[in-house]
Amino acid sequence: MPEELRDTATTLKTDDGFRLSALLLGDGPDGVLLDHEQGYSICSWLETGRRLAAKGFRVLLPEFRSHGASENDEENGRIGLDAKAALAELKRVGAKRVFLAGASCGGTTAIVAGEAQSLPVTGLLIMSSPATCHTVDAVLPVRRITAPSLFVVGSDDMLGAVEREVRILYKNSGAKDKRLVVDEDGFHGTDMLRRSRNHERIQTLVSEFVEKHARG
Repeated sequence: MPEELRDTATTLKTDDGFRLSALLLGDGPDGVLLDHEQGYSICSWLETGRRLAAKGFRVLLPEFRSHGASENDEENGRIGLDAKAALAELKRVGAKRVFLAGASCGGTTAIVAGEAQSLPVTGLLIMSSPATCHTVDAVLPVRRITAPSLFVVGSDDMLGAVEREVRILYKNSGAKDKRLVVDEDGFHGTDMLRRSRNHERIQTLVSEFVEKHARG
């Protein structure tokens, strides 16, 4: 973590008693949740989070249980509670609405936790997220999210298996304003923002979509 961001670190506590590390960047009433994929950490969304905070958004980057500096959970099956704890923290610190974003299972949990909480959802960004992850099933919740939604996936990710999963979420999305973007490279989640041959285009697409829809 960059030294200048160490004072933005915070700790979240889940409903089942686990302590999670997190970064809270920026301020204001427009909240943005950035959930990372399994096997990654806060760092996967860090540059995106910093850019959004500089634009006037209140951004929370939680670190799932058994990842990074968060407490270890040998079962690791209740990650939906981690996204729930992150959204509760955004509300506690003053967010009046929230934009949901997540990569891989982070997107699955963002959908489920975001649909169930009380803050208005202004938008949804999904990158390589399966319809279900562990015990978290996002198919019914995504039908109830009507905010503008963007689904991004690599065409060759796991030989097309991930694209099929993302298409399930896209098909079931309750948003009238929704878009599916398939990148021809096979990178997964936030790796598309850095490693795809089209990473600059994807970065611009993601940034413009969040900035457009995250404000109330």
